Amino acid sequence: MRDSFVTAADDHLTEDQVDSDDDGIERGRGVALWRQIDCSLSREIAGGAWQPGDQLPTEQVLAGRFQVNRHTVRRAVQAMVQRGLLRVEQGRGTFVQEGVIDYVVGKRTRFTENMLKNRRYPSTVLLQCSVVMPPPPVARQLELAADARTVLLERVNSAGGRPISVSSVYFPAARFPGFEQVYVETQSITATLRHFGVEDYVRAKTRVTARLPTADEARHLKQPVTRPVLQSEALDVDAAHRPVSVNYTRFASDRVQIVLDTDAAEVLSP
Repeated sequence: MRDSFVTAADDHLTEDQVDSDDDGIERGRGVALWRQIDCSLSREIAGGAWQPGDQLPTEQVLAGRFQVNRHTVRRAVQAMVQRGLLRVEQGRGTFVQEGVIDYVVGKRTRFTENMLKNRRYPSTVLLQCSVVMPPPPVARQLELAADARTVLLERVNSAGGRPISVSSVYFPAARFPGFEQVYVETQSITATLRHFGVEDYVRAKTRVTARLPTADEARHLKQPVTRPVLQSEALDVDAAHRPVSVNYTRFASDRVQIVLDTDAAEVLSP
């Protein structure tokens, strides 16, 4: 009968302790137990037993399966996280890592089109749609007077049910009166702008930087505050090169890689 509990110091056990089990864990063979658990779970992921996005059992369940303590399971999971096979979400659990999404920033950057090209189902949650005084940098880019107001549209954008970005988009309120009501009806920025006669809009410039998220951003993205986000600051203009919107999007850096289409957009380095 094999031991039901193994201490952290028992990663290497002697030959007289049980040689093997049905999960491929062999005690006393000179290979640390956490490494064997890592290999076993990695083989299952590679073989399709666990699909991208699937949630793994808890540490307690895995410890029972492999007949080790939770510290040993945790060490195996940490190793798999470092290799990019798993991700741990605070308060939710451990999941099989999905592939990183290629988010193309070019002349026309549209969230829905980007997600569909990656074969991910796009969805958004509206956080705010209201008239506000813009920050000075936004007012300057939109070429607004000092007392002019903007419509602020804030959303959490998800791919396949997993949040990948939080966006804050500013539009000139005087140019688009009633923007809030139209957007609530259409649930589409493109359709809302078309309602106001803007048939097309393109990216004039994009600036990408990395920083740590605020507590609210981390909560919306369901990630630790210690994990950086990629912030994209962009200006969109219409066919007459009039400013249409200023967009600040904060991407989860482990879920998205920004692909810059430099032939179609002016990319500014920080």
